[in-house]
Amino acid sequence: MATQIQRALVILRLHQVKGRTGLSRSGIYQKMTDGEFPRSVALGLRAVGWVESDIDQWLVSKVEASRLSQGA
Repeated sequence: MATQIQRALVILRLHQVKGRTGLSRSGIYQKMTDGEFPRSVALGLRAVGWVESDIDQWLVSKVEASRLSQGA
């Protein structure tokens, strides 16, 4: 049987996502509504979080898009 090594799944809460992205709460939710930001994951009745790797990918895509538009 093959053994797979998996990276630990990390969930970020809203304050952590705001800190990493520089977006406000309303900005995050608006971008989610527009399909421009990773969807949150329900953690409980009134708690959500975001998968860290999804946020990291989104940030990388923003950096790459910015550099392409600047011609760098």
